[in-house]
Amino acid sequence: MKTVLIIDDEEKLRSLLTKIVSLEGYEVLQAGDCKTALKKLEQNNIDAVLCDVKLPDGNGVDLCKEIKEKYPPVEVILMTAYGNIPDGVQAIKNGAFDYIVKGDDNNKIIPLLSRVTEKVNLAKRVKQLEKQLGNKYAFENIIGKSKSIQQAIEFARKVAITDTTVLLTGETGTGKEVFAQAIHQESARNQYSFVAINCAAFSKDLLENELFGHKAGAFTGALKDQKGLFEEANQGTLFLDEIGEMALDLQAKLLRVLETGTFIRVGDTKITKVNVRIIAATNRNLQQEIEAGHFREDLYYRISVFQIKLPPLRERVLDIEPLARHFVAMFAARSNKKINHVTDQYLAFLKNNTWKGNIRELKNIIERSVILTDQDTIDIDSLPIDLQQKPMESGANTVLSAFDLSSVERLHIQKVINYTNGNKSEAARLLNIAITTLYRKLEEYKIQ
Repeated sequence: MKTVLIIDDEEKLRSLLTKIVSLEGYEVLQAGDCKTALKKLEQNNIDAVLCDVKLPDGNGVDLCKEIKEKYPPVEVILMTAYGNIPDGVQAIKNGAFDYIVKGDDNNKIIPLLSRVTEKVNLAKRVKQLEKQLGNKYAFENIIGKSKSIQQAIEFARKVAITDTTVLLTGETGTGKEVFAQAIHQESARNQYSFVAINCAAFSKDLLENELFGHKAGAFTGALKDQKGLFEEANQGTLFLDEIGEMALDLQAKLLRVLETGTFIRVGDTKITKVNVRIIAATNRNLQQEIEAGHFREDLYYRISVFQIKLPPLRERVLDIEPLARHFVAMFAARSNKKINHVTDQYLAFLKNNTWKGNIRELKNIIERSVILTDQDTIDIDSLPIDLQQKPMESGANTVLSAFDLSSVERLHIQKVINYTNGNKSEAARLLNIAITTLYRKLEEYKIQ
C-alpha cells in the first residue's frame, strides 16, 4: 500500500482530502505545518506528498525543494488557492511533480496520485535492478578459491577504487569482461555507464565511428550527428576488449583521448571533451606486437599502468568443480529443470580436460549437458564424445585414458588435494605416502 502525506493548515480540507484519498486505497498521514511534515517524512516511508503552498511556518514551494533534496524518491504535488505562473514555474524547478489550483483542479488529484504511484513503482524497480546488477558483477560473485584467481581478485580490488587505467591480460574465455565489470562496480564511477566493445569485431573505419561518433554528412548515410561510445561512457567506464586488434592509426587517436580527454568526431572540426576510465583487455602479448610493429609502444605504456593477468582454467583445477556446479544450477533454472546432482565421474572428466577455451568452453559444455539431461543427475553420457574419449598427457608424455591405472591415480590424488583445499602435508598423510613422493607425483601429473 502506498503512503500519502497531506500537508495543509486547514483541518477541514485536510480531513476531506484524507477521506477521498483513503477511499482509493492509499494510507494517509497528515501534517498542518512544515515542521510536522518533515518529522512525518523522517519517521515514515512516504511515497507522495500533497502540499499546500501557504503554510503557517513556511512556503510549500520551498518545502518541496527541501523534501526532494532529503528524500529524492518522494513525489510532491503542490496545491494553491490562488495559482500564479511564477510560483508554478519555481515549483517545477524545485522538483514538484505537478502544481494545481484548489477547487478548480480537485478532480485531478486522484489521477495525479495514480501517475505518481506508477512513477514511484518504476523508480523502486529500477533501483532494485541496479542493485541486482551491482551484486551480479561484484567481486564476491567471481567463483574460485585457487591462489592464482584470488591474487587477481586482490589486485583488481585495490585498483578499482582508483581512476587508474587497467590492462587485463590472459587467454580467451578467462573472464576479462567479468573482471572489468567488477572493477567498474567497485569504483566511484559505478553510478554511470559501463560500456564495452570488442575491437576485433569491427573494421578500422567502423570501429572509429563506434568509438568517436560522427557529424551529419561525414559520409554517405550519415544523416544526423551520432554520439560515439566515449560520449556514452562519459563519467563512467569504457571497456576495450581485444585492444591488440586495433589498427595503428586508430591507436594514435585513442592515445590522444587518454592523454588529453579530448577527441574529434568523424567529419567534425569541434573538439569533444570526455571524462572516461579505460579498462583494456587482450589475449595477445603486446610487447611482441610492439616488436613486430603492430602496436604503439607509447599507447602500451599508457594503458598498462596497472596490469592484471587472469590465469587459464587449466591452472585452476580446484575451481572447476564449483564453476561447474554454478553453471549447472544456472542453466537448470533457465531450462526449468530440477537437476540437483553431478556425478564424481562427470567432474573427473571435466578436471581432465585442458580447456583451451577456458571458462567460456566449460560454460558451453555444461549448458549442453543440462539440455541433454532428462533426470535429476548429470553424468558423463551428456558430455561430448570427443571429451569422453580425449587422452591426456602426463609429465612423462605418456598417453593416459580415463580407465588405465595412471589416470586413476592422478584423479585420486587430485580428489584428495581438493578435499584438503590444497594442503599438501595433509594430502600426503591421507594418501599414506611421503610428502616428497606426493610432490613428485604432482609434478609428474601436472597437478596444481
